[in-house]
Amino acid sequence: MVPALRYLVGARGRARGALFGSFPWACGPASGRPRPLCGGGRSASTSSFDIVIVGGGIVGLASARALILRHPSLSIGVLEKEKDLAVHQTGHNSGVIHSGIYYKPESLKAKLCVQGAALLYEYCQQKGISYKQCGKLIVAVEQEEIPRLKALYERGLQNGVQGLRLIQQDDIKKKEPYCRGLMAIDCPHTGIVDYRQVALSFAQDFQKAGGSVLTNFEVKDIEMAKEGPSGSIDGMKYLIVIKNTKGEEIRCQYVVTCAGLYSDRISELSGCPSDPRIVPFRGDYLLLKPEKCYLVKGNIYPVPDSRFPFLGVHFTPRMDGSIWLGPNAVLAFKREGYRPFDFSATDVMDIIVNSGLIKLAYQNFSYGVTEMYKACFLGATVKYLQKFIPEITISDILRGPAGVRAQALDSDGNLVEDFIFDGGVGDIGNRILHVRNAPSPAATSSIAISGIIADEVQQRFEL
Repeated sequence: MVPALRYLVGARGRARGALFGSFPWACGPASGRPRPLCGGGRSASTSSFDIVIVGGGIVGLASARALILRHPSLSIGVLEKEKDLAVHQTGHNSGVIHSGIYYKPESLKAKLCVQGAALLYEYCQQKGISYKQCGKLIVAVEQEEIPRLKALYERGLQNGVQGLRLIQQDDIKKKEPYCRGLMAIDCPHTGIVDYRQVALSFAQDFQKAGGSVLTNFEVKDIEMAKEGPSGSIDGMKYLIVIKNTKGEEIRCQYVVTCAGLYSDRISELSGCPSDPRIVPFRGDYLLLKPEKCYLVKGNIYPVPDSRFPFLGVHFTPRMDGSIWLGPNAVLAFKREGYRPFDFSATDVMDIIVNSGLIKLAYQNFSYGVTEMYKACFLGATVKYLQKFIPEITISDILRGPAGVRAQALDSDGNLVEDFIFDGGVGDIGNRILHVRNAPSPAATSSIAISGIIADEVQQRFEL
């Protein structure tokens, strides 16, 4: 039996279901703190929705917003395992609004990034969310990097990235007085924003449209209802039962999962295969001391190595005025392991046994060793940074925060870069859409990605 429940009245005056007492009703757009449950509700025997989105990160919240704006007559809920929204990948990234220069021309990833960046700037302007279009230089510091830089420039032009230009040493100095380089791509439409603030604004839009956000709900099981409550049509209409780790239940017609670092495990609940597996990569950032922040004006990036999905250690200004340096890319020994010694035996065994990590590591052994070395020895990272800004010394640097990236990896050790949608087996598989992988950079592209997900939901569930 499900515990006692009560309905709360949503923004449109329609009753919404929420488990009483267990779940804060929502996270406010500014602070992210849970709002208290409002009074005046009436008792109910179950909590049910037409659609439930599992995952309160930026992709899940953007998708929830897109769905309720398209289908205002449907009751839609978001389930998040943490007490606050957008605290993992969304809340632990560099905050860069990417322009779309890096990705293969005509690819969905390139189109979504270019479109998503434009939509994000427009959204921030409409909502009064602070951002800075501070630009980016992609800098070649060695002669052998120049052909790759020029190829990247041509790729950006093919992708429709606006304002790109190749600049020489003198113009590099005009843009970044302390930066050393032989040649650079000037990307004026690259920017920065606080993505958690954006995600919480999506949540606010969703709630104002009548959606429900339930936090502290860690999904443990998703199954078909065995029988409906006596005398209730809910058992016929709401055929999926979602249970959390506390034994509480939510019922719904359809489920969309955007579970980030746990997307593979959540998808297995409805019978999906384990491949591709999520492998967590931790990225550690350094901080430039406040008195040295004058050395960096905008984003400064290296010429990327196309063999890897990581863009290399870069200089990134933040909305609070600080300068982040990084990140590196090292294997995390826990899916939400933000510290070097965070460890989960379950996560480690899962990575070794079920993913293609061993093959990936064998193919890229030297790269992995270099990244581990830089993670352990601050001086090695500083030496690399000095290729771009020679004035930086080890005394100018502090260790900073870290993020963990959910990298989908297939059994052959290949990095998965495209959308992966899945459902599962049997009747339940026809009622679930698992977003097992969303093209990076997902935060920049979140509004555009939400349109793709909403299209897929509409087509798959015949809404």
